[in-house]
Amino acid sequence: MTVAETEKLEALFSDIVQWRRHLHTYPELSFHEVETPAFIAEKLETLGLEVKRNVGGRGVVAYLRGEKPGPTIALRADFDALPIEEDNDISYKSQNPGVMHACGHDGHTAALLGVASVLVEKKAELNGTIVFLFQHAEEKPPGGAQEMIKDGCLEGVDVVYGAHVASDIPFGHVNVTSGPIMAAVDAFTIHVQGKGGHGARPNLTKDAIVAGTQLVTELQQIVARRVDPMDTAVVTVGVFQAGSAFNVIADSAHIEGTVRTFKQETREQIEEEIHSIVRGVETSTHVTCSVDYLNGYPPLVNHEQETSVLGEVAEEAMGKEAPITRPAHLGGEDFAFYLKERPGAFFHVGARTEDENTHYPHHHPRFNFDEKALLNIGKLFLGIVQRYNRGGN
Repeated sequence: MTVAETEKLEALFSDIVQWRRHLHTYPELSFHEVETPAFIAEKLETLGLEVKRNVGGRGVVAYLRGEKPGPTIALRADFDALPIEEDNDISYKSQNPGVMHACGHDGHTAALLGVASVLVEKKAELNGTIVFLFQHAEEKPPGGAQEMIKDGCLEGVDVVYGAHVASDIPFGHVNVTSGPIMAAVDAFTIHVQGKGGHGARPNLTKDAIVAGTQLVTELQQIVARRVDPMDTAVVTVGVFQAGSAFNVIADSAHIEGTVRTFKQETREQIEEEIHSIVRGVETSTHVTCSVDYLNGYPPLVNHEQETSVLGEVAEEAMGKEAPITRPAHLGGEDFAFYLKERPGAFFHVGARTEDENTHYPHHHPRFNFDEKALLNIGKLFLGIVQRYNRGGN
C-alpha cells in the first residue's frame, strides 16, 4: 500500500466511522436485509462503480475494472446482524428492538466501502479487476455465500480475501494462520411427540420431558465416548422447550442444537449418531421423534500461498509484530464456501484495547470494538490489491 493510499484511507476515517455507526443504528437480520443492501449499493454507485443488486438474494457486488490487464481480486464483507437486544450505552445504539450488530459486520462493510473509495481513484493505475463482495446472511445457515456464488459472484475471480474484527485479539495484530482455522457448522432440531396427561397418573402418558432429557444426556456422550479423542468436535444443545404447568405431563418437547467439526468423516459420524440416539429413545420411552438436520458451513481452510501473501502484507502495513498465528477454533464462517471455489484467505484483525468496552465477546449484547481496527482492515485489503498488482501471486 502506497503512502498516498494510506493518507487517503486515513482521511476517510470519519466517513468510515459514520457509515459503520449508521449501519449499527439500523441493523437487519439474516435474510431480512432491505435497507442495508440499498445503503451499500447507493454508496458504491455514487463512486461510479458497476453495481449489481440482489445477488444471490440480497447481496451486493461491485466491480472496479482497471485500465490494464491483470488478476481479478475479490474482497468480501458481510452485513447482517443478530437477534440480540443491545445493552450498550452509546449514541448509535440499535434502534431496531431485539436486533444488534453484535459481531462487527457493520464495521466490515464500512471498511470495505472505504477501500472502494480509495481504489476508485487509482483506476488508471490498476492492473486487472477488483470485485467487492457485500454479503447478506452470514450469521444464519445456509448463509448467503452459496447463493451469491451460484449467482456468479466469483466468475473470473482469481483470489478471494475476507476480514473480520476480533475482540479476542489485541489491536495492532492480525491472525494469518494457514490451513483450517474455523469449523464446519451444522444444526439440528428434534421434535419429541409424546402423550400428555395428569401429573399424578404418569402411567397413562408418554412423558416428552423424560424422553427429551434422555436425548440431551445421550447427545452429550457422542463426543465424550464415540468420537476419536484426537479429533476436535462439539455437540451443543442450545434450546429445550417443553411443559406448561407443574402438574401436567408434557405432550411434546422441542430441542435445537449445533455440531462443530473439522473432519468430514467425524461430521458424518456425529450426524448418524444423533439419528441412532433418537431411534433408541423412541424405542425406550415410546415417544415418536422427528429430526431436521442441516449441513451448514464447511470448515474454513485458508490456502497456504494466499495466506503467505497476507502475512507479508500485514508486516508491511502494520509492522513486523502484527502477524500472529493461533489455533483453529470451533466458530463458523460461510466464507468457507468461497475458499472451496477459489484460492484465498480469511483473516481476523485485532480490535481489543485497554478499554473494557472492547473486551466483550462476539454475540454479546455489549459487544463493541475499537473503530481504528477498521483502518487496519482497509490497509490490509489495499496492501493485498497492491501485492497482486505487482505480481505477488
